[in-house]
Amino acid sequence: MDQTGQFASLHGLARWSDSAATIGIVAVAVALLMIGGEFDLSAGVMVGSSGLVLGLLVTELYVMMWPAILLTLVFAAAIGAMNGWLVVKTRLPSFIVTLATFFSLQGLNLGLTKMITDTVRVSGIDDIPGFDSARAVFATDFWEPYKFRIAVVWWIGLTILATVVLARARFGNWITAVGGDANAARNTGVPVARTKILLFMFTSMSAALVGIMTALRLRSVQAGQGVGEEFTYIIAAVVGGCLLTGGFGSAIGASVGASVIGMAFIGIAFAGWNTDWSFLFLGVILFMAVMVNTIISRRASGGRG
Repeated sequence: MDQTGQFASLHGLARWSDSAATIGIVAVAVALLMIGGEFDLSAGVMVGSSGLVLGLLVTELYVMMWPAILLTLVFAAAIGAMNGWLVVKTRLPSFIVTLATFFSLQGLNLGLTKMITDTVRVSGIDDIPGFDSARAVFATDFWEPYKFRIAVVWWIGLTILATVVLARARFGNWITAVGGDANAARNTGVPVARTKILLFMFTSMSAALVGIMTALRLRSVQAGQGVGEEFTYIIAAVVGGCLLTGGFGSAIGASVGASVIGMAFIGIAFAGWNTDWSFLFLGVILFMAVMVNTIISRRASGGRG
């Protein structure tokens, strides 16, 4: 009873919003990519890769913290651009291209980290000049005594930005057009290749942002950080209304999906259940969300089930 009361309090809100924020930041970008008709299965491992790049830059190459953060984001943008370019040029499914990137990055994370540090983690990040100012921007708390995470502010900001782009900007129209029918969009002058590459870049950079936040919060990075989270991001987007076929969805919906997952994860822990049940929950809500989205899509298009 006490745990239930805590979950419904501001302390509980701070807990589950923190969990939802780290999912939601990437889920918003994944939602835009899905609306554009593509997937990125390397988003989860990119969280770990970016954290490791940041950690190795500051501890092994002695790069100052803020330049290292900038270089980490450039690294993520380059990986995203590579994913998008390969999808566009080879015309292979993005599922296959980004799955290959996933395994490549996972191997590099483990192999290079162990080769350089003799362990599977990078530590000592907090000894670098600039750590405190970077932590204040990416990983601090606010609103004592509840201790909400600054990640929540980043999550809300990115959700608003993505919503404005989808609703008001020309690029938002391009995203929807590309996801609905890439050939028709190309024939009407939409830069399909550029749009998809930019979406992949945004997804990788959003994952890198979470990786930077995690590294600064924990003051270290594990080589396996983020692996498997790519499915959580996709589930959040689908629960929020994104169609697997592309052309429809919203950033707000993805954030709602992230909130549902964050509440469930923390709620299961507050209820005293084994957290392994979280994966059963993810599977059930994914199936239900896909079924509901399919039914609604068929009815909207006048199709028959």
